[in-house]
Amino acid sequence: MTAVRTLCFAIAALSSYAALLYRLSQARRSWRDGAYRALIATLLLQCLTFTMGAVAMGGGSLFGIANLAVLIMHLAAVAFCVAAQIILLRWAASDEAAARGTRYWLVTGVVLDVLLTALFFLADGPGRPMSDFDGTSRPLLLTYLLVFIVSQAVPCVTIYRQCGPYARMTDNASLRQALRMLSVAAVVLFLYCTARTVNILTAAAGVDIGVWKLASNVFSASGIVILSLSLINSLWGPPVSRLVEWARRYRSYRALHPLWRDLYEASPDIALEPPGASVSDLDYRLHRRVVEIRDGWRDLRPYIDRDAHPADGPGGAAGSGVADEAGAEAEARQAFAEAAQIRQALRAKRTGSVPDHSKDAGDFDDRDTDNFMAEVAWLTQVAAAYSKLGRAS
Repeated sequence: MTAVRTLCFAIAALSSYAALLYRLSQARRSWRDGAYRALIATLLLQCLTFTMGAVAMGGGSLFGIANLAVLIMHLAAVAFCVAAQIILLRWAASDEAAARGTRYWLVTGVVLDVLLTALFFLADGPGRPMSDFDGTSRPLLLTYLLVFIVSQAVPCVTIYRQCGPYARMTDNASLRQALRMLSVAAVVLFLYCTARTVNILTAAAGVDIGVWKLASNVFSASGIVILSLSLINSLWGPPVSRLVEWARRYRSYRALHPLWRDLYEASPDIALEPPGASVSDLDYRLHRRVVEIRDGWRDLRPYIDRDAHPADGPGGAAGSGVADEAGAEAEARQAFAEAAQIRQALRAKRTGSVPDHSKDAGDFDDRDTDNFMAEVAWLTQVAAAYSKLGRAS
């Protein structure tokens, strides 16, 4: 167990140092910014907390005082939580509110650290075995441990409650992403506090929960890694966003393939170049696929029956199983109707049967969109409905 706990502390410490080094590389241009200085202070305290945790796992004394690494770890953790609250205020609150909140959290942090220090020495912390800090029935040391856990749990709750509203308020996409990740970290670290409380109370009651004691360490390391990532999201955020956007476009490109394939078979001239499987230039290929679908759709106008009224999809209205809101339901129904018309027109073109009342070249009255990605989203809906009709038939 000691090896696993040490590993968890090491992972948390390494992620903290990585975040600190990245942020320190921005010191030249950002040092005058109060939010930046608060961020550096937070990361320094985060590094100290988990470095002391790893040292404490090694046993022995620090500066000749046994268990001093445990006390320093706990004091730094309180200061770290206070600094995290302050940086959140600096990010999202007005200057006046941030100053007022900063004073409140600084006073709270000082009071908690003084109380923990007093309890540590009154409970003879230096003279206690390391195992007592996992949980003990001794009143003063038990009080010390529970006060520490409360000092960690309360900031987790307040950070979680603040991050959601602040993320909705800001127009900065990077900050919004950081706040959302910070709220996830707060949830995971609250789970650490819950697991740690269970460890303390079961040990005080003389109950051995075995390997489940490690849950608190796993939650702690996971929460700190997420927190560290949220504090350096400007480093990894843009590449990840580009990757997510590429994946979204690739899914759209693949989803459009069945509709495009049938239109291409009916009207090969719509393709500017021979079809290929490469997606090295995905933006270009997606644009071409949208254009070619529209061109193939136009070629079908003489075969689209004006008087035909396609039925709703299986089970009633096309949108009944797709969306709950009326607008989404109407959109899904329209996509199904368009897909049914395309499928019907393709059959008519293959058989050479032109309806009496077809759509002429000047009457392209299907849905029009105001930007390219909206067009992709709409055609993807039509393609999905088209595929469902094909499977049904």
